[in-house]
Amino acid sequence: MSELAYIHPDAKIGNGVVVEPFASIYGDVEIGEGTWIGPNVVIMNGARIGKNCKIFPGAVISADSQDLKYKGEYTTTHIGDNTTIRECVTIHKGTTDRNKTVIGNNCLLMAYVHVAHDCLIGNNVIIANSTQLAGHITIDDWVIIEGMVGTQQFVHIGEHAFIAGGSLVRKNVPPYVKAAREPLSYVGVNSVGLRRRGFSDQQIMNVEDIYRVVVCSK
Repeated sequence: MSELAYIHPDAKIGNGVVVEPFASIYGDVEIGEGTWIGPNVVIMNGARIGKNCKIFPGAVISADSQDLKYKGEYTTTHIGDNTTIRECVTIHKGTTDRNKTVIGNNCLLMAYVHVAHDCLIGNNVIIANSTQLAGHITIDDWVIIEGMVGTQQFVHIGEHAFIAGGSLVRKNVPPYVKAAREPLSYVGVNSVGLRRRGFSDQQIMNVEDIYRVVVCSK
């Protein structure tokens, strides 16, 4: 631990955690073993951070919600194991809707991503630079969101979906689907992503058949 970091004596810090200079860790915080906290990171009350995470300079974790209905009620922010939070990411704690904001295991949030209150993000999710998530969003496992995407409140993005960069997501995105264009459209099955994750050609063909029935026949 750097002597130049501020760590509240009530914070629960696991074995092997590294806290770099000028980081600030509040009292109601738990950090799992092996996690690295970079310089100038601020981890505020209610943060529950897993093992072997990396949090890069300038990130702010578990700040109060910007929702004007938030009245200071006790809520939390949960980050799973092996997740990387890059520079200047902001993640806000929950409100009375879900009482928590959650980032799963093995996720990557690239620089300048914002995750608002009450978002629930699954495992193995990648969110690229400058993407902004409004409150109450649900993102299932293995989703990839490219850079500079804006996502509206209460949207649900299904597992293995892919969102193209610069998209404005104002509606739900089904599992396994690619979404792009303005206004947002479904533009086929995320076959490349599915193949990379071990889906067989037959499984992908089955998903494509379902896609044609559910989406293209409307």
